[in-house]
Amino acid sequence: MKFLKIMEAEFHQDSSKSWVGPLPFRLPRQRLPNNKKQAQDRLNSLRCTLEKRPQMKAHFLEFMANMFGKGHAETAPPMKSGQECWYLPLFGVYHPKKPDKIRVVFDSSAQFEGVSLNEVLLTGPDLNNGLVGLLMRFRKEQVAITADTEHMFHCFVVREDHRDFLRFLWYRNNDPASDIVEYRMRVHLFGNSPSPAVAIYGLRRAAKEAETNYGSDARSLVDREFYIDDVLKSFNTEEEAISVLGRAQKMLAASNIKLHKVTSNRPRVIKAFPPEDCSKDVGNLDLFTDELPTQRSLGLSWNMCTDAFTFQIANDQKPFTRRGVLSAVNSLYDPLGFLAPVTVRGKLILRKLTVQADEWDAPLPKDMELDWTTWKESLQDLQELHIPRPYAPFSTAGAKTRELCVFGDASVTAIAAVAYIKMTSHEGQTEVGFIFGKTKLAPQPGHTIARLELCAAVLAVEIAELIVAEIDVAFDNITYYTDSKVVLGYIHNQSRRFYVSVHNRVQRIHQSPCLGQWKYVRTDLNPADIGSRSVSPALLNSTTWLTGPAFLKDALMHPPKLEETYDLINPVLDSEVRPEVTTSLTCVTRNVVHPQRFERFSKYITLVTAVARLIHVACSFSRSVNDKCHRWHICHPTVEELTKAKVCIVKSVQYESYAEELKCLRSGSNISSSSSLWKLHPVVGEEGLLRIGGRIHHSSLSSDEAHPIIIPGRHHLATLLIHHHHQAVKHQGRHFTEGAVRAAGFWLVGAKRSISSVLFKCVTCQKLRGKTEHQQMSDLPAERLQVAPPFTYVDVDVFGPWEASRRTRGGHSNSKRWAVMFSCMCTRAVHIKVIETMSAGSFINALRRFFAIRGPAKQIWSDCGTNFVGASRELQMKTTDSSGNNVEKYLSTQNCTWVFNPPHASHMGGAWERMIGIARRILDYLLLEQKKSSLTHEVLVTLMAEVTAVINARPLIPVSSDPESPLILTPAILLTLKTGSTPPPPGNFEEADLFKEQWKQVQSLADTFWSRWRKEYLKTLQFRHKWQSKRPNLQEGDIVLLKDNQAQRNEWPMATISKTFPGRDGLVRKIEVEISKDKTKRIFSRPVTEVVLLLSPKTDSC
Repeated sequence: MKFLKIMEAEFHQDSSKSWVGPLPFRLPRQRLPNNKKQAQDRLNSLRCTLEKRPQMKAHFLEFMANMFGKGHAETAPPMKSGQECWYLPLFGVYHPKKPDKIRVVFDSSAQFEGVSLNEVLLTGPDLNNGLVGLLMRFRKEQVAITADTEHMFHCFVVREDHRDFLRFLWYRNNDPASDIVEYRMRVHLFGNSPSPAVAIYGLRRAAKEAETNYGSDARSLVDREFYIDDVLKSFNTEEEAISVLGRAQKMLAASNIKLHKVTSNRPRVIKAFPPEDCSKDVGNLDLFTDELPTQRSLGLSWNMCTDAFTFQIANDQKPFTRRGVLSAVNSLYDPLGFLAPVTVRGKLILRKLTVQADEWDAPLPKDMELDWTTWKESLQDLQELHIPRPYAPFSTAGAKTRELCVFGDASVTAIAAVAYIKMTSHEGQTEVGFIFGKTKLAPQPGHTIARLELCAAVLAVEIAELIVAEIDVAFDNITYYTDSKVVLGYIHNQSRRFYVSVHNRVQRIHQSPCLGQWKYVRTDLNPADIGSRSVSPALLNSTTWLTGPAFLKDALMHPPKLEETYDLINPVLDSEVRPEVTTSLTCVTRNVVHPQRFERFSKYITLVTAVARLIHVACSFSRSVNDKCHRWHICHPTVEELTKAKVCIVKSVQYESYAEELKCLRSGSNISSSSSLWKLHPVVGEEGLLRIGGRIHHSSLSSDEAHPIIIPGRHHLATLLIHHHHQAVKHQGRHFTEGAVRAAGFWLVGAKRSISSVLFKCVTCQKLRGKTEHQQMSDLPAERLQVAPPFTYVDVDVFGPWEASRRTRGGHSNSKRWAVMFSCMCTRAVHIKVIETMSAGSFINALRRFFAIRGPAKQIWSDCGTNFVGASRELQMKTTDSSGNNVEKYLSTQNCTWVFNPPHASHMGGAWERMIGIARRILDYLLLEQKKSSLTHEVLVTLMAEVTAVINARPLIPVSSDPESPLILTPAILLTLKTGSTPPPPGNFEEADLFKEQWKQVQSLADTFWSRWRKEYLKTLQFRHKWQSKRPNLQEGDIVLLKDNQAQRNEWPMATISKTFPGRDGLVRKIEVEISKDKTKRIFSRPVTEVVLLLSPKTDSC
């Protein structure tokens, strides 16, 4: 690591024998700004705090005086121009158990302009010894000692050119009444992120350099038995303890590092050291109290008089919230798991409470407060618990035999494992000692009991690995115990395979370096069962959790002889066991793959790769066992293997399709003239493949160019090749694709037909260039072919708008106007009304005026109101305003029905769309003739009346040149019952002569209109002008491309036809499509002319 390389290169001793180390900066790093102003502001704030708290002020000044007195800080020299530096703000903290002693912290994490000192420094690796392992070794022997390093961080000097990064502001002569002076630290300080790693590295470096003078056991004490600045060690004899600790003191003192606060469970060891080097409190000692987090209130204590561990339980009142409960549960300091059966109950309560609360500081439900309070108050019983520090009354290292026994168990709520050391002395005395225990809550959602028991077995293996790695004791044997025969069957299984969860855990157990024998134990004899089910603190000392089961110590109480092998329990019904797989060996007589298997592939390159991998695996069986490519495996095929695969594929296809031709060519005879290859003059190439013959064999062309490989055009391989090369030419036409296939060295028999067939079904090509669907033009509706009064069957559409002006009190204002055209489906007459808005109310008024003049209609046809929607958007109206609910309600009162055409189907309303086109052209001329800059509402209504008159006067049939048929058939004849505006014939007529036969004249004109309408007009509607032939109907489930005129073609959405609507002739012209986008489904109604068919699963074969 970069940190260690920096330390190894630059760590050295100065003239005073102190170790000097640099600040390990990151490279590259940001240049630090000058933050002196920030330090000044923080000092002013600190001064205000100290003035309010006199006791804290006295402690702070005492600490600073002590620091200056020991030379840990010095007056900073003046800064040079452009020199980089950093100022550290100060603040003080108290340890909860040391209220009279303050620790001044230099705030290296304070940010200024987005950067802090700690951000540009390397933190370094965690060089600390494991706390659990340290405590395990502390319990091995009878004589125990502890010691502490005085001001460990301050024992290591900072390189001089790095000290300007540790500047700080303080009062001259440590007097707050004096002026502020710049100082800088000479030593590594508490607050810098790399200080712990620097201190531990320096401590071990000092021990390494002095090992030859003070012994390897003293160096081992420094390297292995320190946790930060505390040392814990147990020895077999008092003499060994005094000797090793004394030499370690001198070893560190040679580097100006003081080891003091020595204490032991043996008075002789304490007396062997000067009083100033011994701990002040030799009655009870809190382990690691200097390093515990400030919030921890429950700590593991060592009573040196009884040489036992005890627990101090503080009755702190935490709020009944998620934060308070979590703080109370985690504050129980139990690194070795003595109290694991007790703490698991608190964790379970915490889990239940957190499910019912989202906020950390929100009050928890009152119905759970009683359980929590009962458990928390029961912890006071732990103060009566005394656990012997040593594992046994004799030396662990000197025992005759040592066995590690690990138990595991699980319940629906928790998983537990506990380990014991079983030792036998040379005198035959057997003792069992608790080493380590651990409990975990069962995962949620709940697993099966078998899985949980297997998780407990894995936890037991992990605990064994931890103990073997940390305790520094060689075990003669390791034995694992579980009360689940299902788990034992899993572990001893050699014949069946498991699903992933069980397989991974069983593999974890088998791959453990701490292999041991697995045995069965009854649940009542399994101490891990206590941890998985929890126990109250008052009953913990009476269980076997701390002492282990009796049969470990007393051979007479050993359970009956245990089974040596364990089989799977009912593997057929076990959901974790995979079904048995039967492997069959198939012998083939041909040396090629049957081409029928190729139909399972949809891509040519995938087929070639699969065959190449089979060739690679087949060849690997003949290789050495040590070769990494041996037997079944997956490797990326080489170019040679891909070439072999292509030859194998083509050869198998040719053997199937051209067996007779190959037989004739190999026998030297001519192939039959009825063969499809007769004109190609095929030859058999070097690889045994059929190739094109011909007369250019001696040309300079390559073999693939002069003699392409023959592929049957109707075979699936030909389809794969066409797809492959069609994609290579970016989905261009048949000419491009055929050229790419030929350039690749293949000759497709019947290539043009085969390629055209594939391209016709290509979905991508349909997306890019496919034509929209159409169907044979349908028959005219019966309403257009009936003799009925004018405007009985009406087409309706809206067109416009036009700007119309009106006078106001302040001048003129403009507003929009639209026109509603009512077109008679039978007589083709029109009636136009002007409307002021596109609302349903305005349209109803126009409809009422129309009915008042022309009479009620039986049926109205329209184009689904697309003009209403467009106008409502332009006017920013709500879509509900353009709905037809109010219109339909009005029509129902008039005994009239409304038929809507599908959206985007303007061709279905061609009859009235043509009328609107005519009306627009006439109106354009009339507006041009007006030659006015503004158009009023009155003028617009007048112009629309004239437009109506002109349209209704148009001929319905071609004008005849027969002089005997002068009457022109127009809609106006039936509407006005007049033939035109011709002048009256000459002569004198009386009034009686004009009116006596008028009803006969009117009837004659009506009869003439309908007679000629039947004989001449209806015949003009007979022919279909486009869409002459019938097309296959679209079906439900077809995949289509939905046309969108407002988007580019490559952005048109894909849709699925959800419903079809066949007409009276059985042909589908209207469909419903379903589009899925962003997990939302939408359904649209469309004519078939608005979709492009991409894929029809019911008819397409590929």
